[in-house]
Order: sequence, then structure tokens, then C-alpha cells
Amino acid sequence: MISESTKRSLNEIFIRAVSSHLRLDESDQVSVQPTPAGQSPNGEQQLLLLTIAGFSFKLLVMFHLDARALQAYFSQPDCGRVFDEVFPELGNLCCGAINRDLARYFPHLGMSTPFRLDGRCFDYLASVRPAHVAHHRIAINGDIHLDATLCLCAYAPIDFQYVHVAPVVESGEIELF
Repeated sequence: MISESTKRSLNEIFIRAVSSHLRLDESDQVSVQPTPAGQSPNGEQQLLLLTIAGFSFKLLVMFHLDARALQAYFSQPDCGRVFDEVFPELGNLCCGAINRDLARYFPHLGMSTPFRLDGRCFDYLASVRPAHVAHHRIAINGDIHLDATLCLCAYAPIDFQYVHVAPVVESGEIELF
């Protein structure tokens, strides 16, 4: 039900979104690599889950939260913001970017708010009968790592080819009063 083109397109959209939005500073380097299989989180880990849903599919985006370095990087003590506030907002930005790219192909998409799940819930991923599961390893500045899992549940055949379109930047307009 899911074409190879769709699988490649979802991975490309996810990689672009994470590379652009899962950082605190523009100078930070974010790399995202698909991995053959995701590690099941242990019972002490948590998942941050976001969903994008349309009439023909539901896409689950899960970030595996487990490293102290990850929590230290995403905390902003100078601003009084902690990991539990910052990371879900950045995850939401990533999913918003994914949602915008998918909306070019699928109308009427909705997005959930980020919510946490116990890491043991990952073992029940098969119960949602996914048509496609992809795992990614994200590195920030080469030393901060986290895993992410994409899970696509399809209710109809899905086939699209993602083509990146650069945003149009308008400038030089004159406003007359």
C-alpha cells in the first residue's frame, strides 16, 4: 500500500525538518541518518510522540528521550526554560514542517500536540499495524545523539514523490498610504 517513492519522500521530509528545526542555534550542526532498526527504549526512557493525520493515513513521529547530554543541550537555564518545555516545542516545529510539506500532497491534515509516553509503549508499536516504519539516528554537534521513529499507518494506498520547493522570499515592495 505504500510505494517506495513515498517511503523515500517521508524520510527526506523528516530529515529536512529535523535538520532545520531541532537545534537551538543556527550554528549548531544537525545530521540525521536512517538506521536499519530502532532500539527499543528501556523502561526508564520516554518517548515524545507527535502525530500528523489525514483521511488516508496517520503518521506517528516518536523521539526517544534518554540521554543527559540531550537534556543539558535543550535546557536553557539563562531563560528559565527546562528540557520539558523546550524540546516539545522544537519537536512541534519539526512536525509543523513535515505537515506543511505533506499538505502539498494531502489536504486536510491535522497535527496533535506533543505528549510523552513511557518507553515501554514502543513495544506495542506493531499493534497499530503500521504500513511503514523508519528509524533515524540524530546527531547534534557530533556529540549529542537521539533516536527517532516514523510510523506510517495507511488507510488507503499512498504514492507521492516529494519535490523540495524553496520558500519564496518577498522583498522590495512599496506600500503606499
